[in-house]
Amino acid sequence: MDAHAPESDIVNPRGGALLSRTIRFAVNPDGSTSGPNGFAGRPAMRGLGRFYEMTFVLRGEPDARTGYIVGIQDIDAAARSAVLPLVAGACRDTPTAEPAALLPGLWDAAARAMPRPLARMAWNLTPTYAVEMTVEDQTDNRVQIRQSFDFAAAHRLHSPDLSDEQNRSIFGKCNNPSGHGHNYRIEPVISVPVSAADRFDLAAFEEVVERVVIDRFDHKHLNIDTLDFDQSGGGVIPSVERIAMVCHDRLAGPVRDLLPGAELLRVTVWETDRTSCTYPG
Repeated sequence: MDAHAPESDIVNPRGGALLSRTIRFAVNPDGSTSGPNGFAGRPAMRGLGRFYEMTFVLRGEPDARTGYIVGIQDIDAAARSAVLPLVAGACRDTPTAEPAALLPGLWDAAARAMPRPLARMAWNLTPTYAVEMTVEDQTDNRVQIRQSFDFAAAHRLHSPDLSDEQNRSIFGKCNNPSGHGHNYRIEPVISVPVSAADRFDLAAFEEVVERVVIDRFDHKHLNIDTLDFDQSGGGVIPSVERIAMVCHDRLAGPVRDLLPGAELLRVTVWETDRTSCTYPG
């Protein structure tokens, strides 16, 4: 799964180092818990099981002798004894529960069991959809939710404030007069109060992003077909930085309307698998 926070999302205001450990596992119909392949997921999938990832980020100073903050086997043991059984129980007993509403209880269990302070915890339910908390979220009684989307669009990077020669020099092939295309990926991250998390509706969130962003930009020439990036009409140059900012500004209001206390934290747009921009940073 790849619904993981970018490194820039993981901050450590208290100093020290952050150690991250991801655990892959299946919740099986027969309740089995054994399996040898921790890389693919333990327990092994049996029948029509559920597959999840959970990431635990612990804070601390490396030991002077071992260089460890803590042994990863100790993180695994704490997660598998204290957290994973709660996930399996929820799948069995309350399968319609919202994951965001379950996360605070999972955080409390992890925080008690982990051998070092818990700084961040993420539950990746699909390759694109995750719920997570940081220690700051836990203090503020909030949960973060992230989902990914994509759209295909063409654009041209050209500034009317520069000469044609300067534009070609700065933007290179991206200044092609006919434009060029990308398969963009966009990931909004929203924050909701714990008190309202059980009312979060992923489908409603997705509908908002589809209506506000995807329908507006998908299979369009951004410079020509959209007011946001039509520079002849006051739009901005469609760089990945500006695209991230425009998507954020268009989504902020509709996200607030989704749920009492909901807010848009940030939007990341990938232009390619190697180039992205997060706004606000």
